[in-house]
Amino acid sequence: MSRYHGGKGVIYMSIAGTGVAIAAISLSQWTLDKATDKADVTCFGDANKTYVQGLPDIKGAIAGFFDSADDALFDGSESPDGVKLYLYPSSLAPTIYHYGPAWLDSSISVDVKGGIGIKGSFVANGAWGRKP
Repeated sequence: MSRYHGGKGVIYMSIAGTGVAIAAISLSQWTLDKATDKADVTCFGDANKTYVQGLPDIKGAIAGFFDSADDALFDGSESPDGVKLYLYPSSLAPTIYHYGPAWLDSSISVDVKGGIGIKGSFVANGAWGRKP
C-alpha cells in the first residue's frame, strides 16, 4: 500500500452522458462524498439508538482555474443528459478511481486579487462504481 500526493490527481470527464471522457485541463481539486442514508430503527428496550443503512448519496465538487481553451466544465453543466466522471486520486495509481454518470453545475469567480476560479458541483445521475 502506498500514499500519494494530491498533485497527481486527475479528472476525466465527458461533456455528455454518452460522450467519451477525456482528461479535464486546468482543474486542481476534486472531492467525493459517498455518505449513506441512515434510518432510525430504535425499539423499546434497546440499549442505544440503532440504525439501518440505506442508499449512498453520491455528490461532490471539482474546482480549478479558467482556461480560455477549455469550456468542458460549462459545456458539461449545460448537457441535457449529464456527464460521465472518472476521479483518480493519483495518476501514479491508474487502476484506482471512482466513476459514474453525474448532473453537473458550474460557476466562475473573478477577483481582482487572484486567478479566475471555476467550480462545479455534481450529484449522481445513475449507478457509481469504484476500482479496484
